[in-house]
Amino acid sequence: MRTVINRMLALLVVSTLIFGCEATKNANNKQKGAVIGATGGAVIGGVIGNNTGDGNTALGAIIGGVVGGAAGAIIGNEMDKQAKEIEEEIPGAEVERVGEGINVTFDESSGVYFATDKYNINSKSEETLNKLAGIFKEYPQTNILVEGHTDNTGSDSYNLTLSKNRAQAVTGYLVESGIDRGRFTTKWYGESQPKYDNSTAEGRAQNRRVELAIVANEEMKEEAKKKAEQQNEN
Repeated sequence: MRTVINRMLALLVVSTLIFGCEATKNANNKQKGAVIGATGGAVIGGVIGNNTGDGNTALGAIIGGVVGGAAGAIIGNEMDKQAKEIEEEIPGAEVERVGEGINVTFDESSGVYFATDKYNINSKSEETLNKLAGIFKEYPQTNILVEGHTDNTGSDSYNLTLSKNRAQAVTGYLVESGIDRGRFTTKWYGESQPKYDNSTAEGRAQNRRVELAIVANEEMKEEAKKKAEQQNEN
């Protein structure tokens, strides 16, 4: 069933990207967010959101929450600013603007590092998370999905528990740093969602990661819709 769903999702993504590439050739990130939101993001998000087993993946959370249109462009503009700050403050992080949200990936070489079989937040990770917490405080109208992932070393059940502990450790640290717990959703997937080749040491290191999805909360969405309506009236 998962294979069939993944194939359906791939077809939807390809179809949307074909249209989106034509529509966004000369667009900035803000405008791209609006186009993606208005041209099938909700459909793709629905497939992802309803068929990822334990819940939304980071990508699903972002695409599944699109507003689209002019309001989506306004949200995209705010996300551009936040993404830029994350890139500047945490240069090792992999920061991707997707539609109206941000996907941030931390692995062993990019700021949030866990020793083998450990899930405590070490001093290097504290430094990165402190910077991230500062940015989150600047943008209180966003919600954050925290995901934990592992490589395929060890049993499935062990890795699932390890990814859970690591994801919860990151969420817990950010909450203790002053970020409202209500902004967070925490998920864990163990070894089930590798992004890189687990047959190599480098790939395994990259798969031992924490991913964040940053999306607009309801307040931000409502404000964006009101601004879009005002713009239309003018």
